Amino acid sequence: MPAKQPEGFLDAPAAGEGPGVVVLHPWWGLNETMRAVCTRLATEGFTAFAPDLYHGVVATTIERAEALSSELLAGTQAKNEVADAVAFMTGHTGGSYRVAVVGFSLGAYYAMDASVNCADHVRRVVLFYGTGEGDFTRSRSAYLGHFAEKDDYETEEYIQAMEQALRAAGRPVEFHRYPGTGHWFFEQDVKTAFNAEAAALAWERTVAFLRRPQDEPPA
Repeated sequence: MPAKQPEGFLDAPAAGEGPGVVVLHPWWGLNETMRAVCTRLATEGFTAFAPDLYHGVVATTIERAEALSSELLAGTQAKNEVADAVAFMTGHTGGSYRVAVVGFSLGAYYAMDASVNCADHVRRVVLFYGTGEGDFTRSRSAYLGHFAEKDDYETEEYIQAMEQALRAAGRPVEFHRYPGTGHWFFEQDVKTAFNAEAAALAWERTVAFLRRPQDEPPA
């Protein structure tokens, strides 16, 4: 029996259930952009769920988002809620397909954590301009990363270090850099950062990655 649905936004294909994807929001919170990501995934045949780690609060300024994310990172509740979301999606879609986790910025940090601490249930991780740490030898996931050319929040040095740690742990890794972009380039509501061409390419790569058989390494 599927676990009780946590607080958040769920969307599914019109024809029924599809493979489960957990979408983890950036430091803005579960805004309309993240709900739209779930709906786009549903139109591609996936069942997508985005847990609301801020429980109804949405930031519209960097200052507010920074304060909310700092408070979240100081505790363990968010990691537990992400684990609950992974368990919900695993049960919701029958459990035969291990879930994917797609994380944006702050959400990417929690996606990396889930790939280690929910390793029995996570097989695909997609990162949008965000990184994380962990004992990746425990992971059973393949990783796809979308990173900006110039990012004030994630340095190239740190991205490379994470990639090397994943490869050293024997994990399949496929990281892309997008010329002429900065942080939040995928998020259309962040008008100073949105890059339509890069966002379209990142989405195309993401859908293709999620559709691969789970035992297939990246190209």
